[in-house]
Amino acid sequence: MSKENYPSISNSTIVTEFLLMRFSDIWKFRVLHTVLFLLMYLATLMGNLLIVTVTTFDQSLHTPMYFFLRNLSILDMCYISVTVPKACLIFLLDNTSISIVGCAVQVFLVLLFAFAELLFLTFMAHDRYVAICKPLHYPVIMNPQVCVQMTLASILGGVVYSGLHTGNTFRLSFCQSNLIHQFFCDIPSLLKLSCSNTFSNEIAIFIPALLIAGGCFAYITTSYVRIFSTVLKCPTRRERGKAFSTCVPHILVLTFFVSSAAAVYLKPISYSSTNQDMVTSVFYCIVPPFLNPIIYSLRNHQIKEAIMKIMTMFFRKNIQ
Repeated sequence: MSKENYPSISNSTIVTEFLLMRFSDIWKFRVLHTVLFLLMYLATLMGNLLIVTVTTFDQSLHTPMYFFLRNLSILDMCYISVTVPKACLIFLLDNTSISIVGCAVQVFLVLLFAFAELLFLTFMAHDRYVAICKPLHYPVIMNPQVCVQMTLASILGGVVYSGLHTGNTFRLSFCQSNLIHQFFCDIPSLLKLSCSNTFSNEIAIFIPALLIAGGCFAYITTSYVRIFSTVLKCPTRRERGKAFSTCVPHILVLTFFVSSAAAVYLKPISYSSTNQDMVTSVFYCIVPPFLNPIIYSLRNHQIKEAIMKIMTMFFRKNIQ
């Protein structure tokens, strides 16, 4: 990740645009990175679009669990679309610039979708906890109105959270350099470029992120511990295996998501490592949307049956 091909600005010049960074300046590696990103992007779109289609048209999947899965899939498609298409362009093209407005929009959307993603994962863990540990109360606790309220809360909370942090970041002055040490605009990289005092910004990021991410992670972990303790009492090995095969991958992806985001956002800006942060950011921007369809749905028996049903109807209609 050489800086030689990235022109910077003098300290006396006000920044009007930023320059994003590639993983490598060697052409064959740039092509390789583009192909890898593009394949993951297309696989994510296809997997999540399939889930949205199936859970929308199959009436048997109109339950709270699949309501959250459908919304999570829509969220994941939006989340990965914020960073990957632009990253592929800067990998292939010589122009790596992004306007201040474009950068602000990218920061806002990344924070919005990351915040909503975390809350959705928490709500989904709550849904499974109620379904398995309190089955008799499930229709009352997880009624359609509550599900809609949870969805709106995650989106509105994300808008407020990302709006505050985006505004707080772009009120700063940027006059030291315009080279962002990332393949997309993110707050830690931008704070390193500011010639203003960023201590209050760092505190404003650290405390809410620690409370929100830590609280969600603790709640999800507690929910799954209770689920495991309930499932272990089941007499059949099949039921136990089904629960573990869904819950364990969920916890692993959640751990990747939270720990990688924390590694970038919760450490002091002065200790930020350029190369490490670029690689780490892949684990909270690209990996969760890519793996979520596999973990939550494509390994789900009901989803598979619904896919086969829709495909059979489609082929029969075309044959006729």
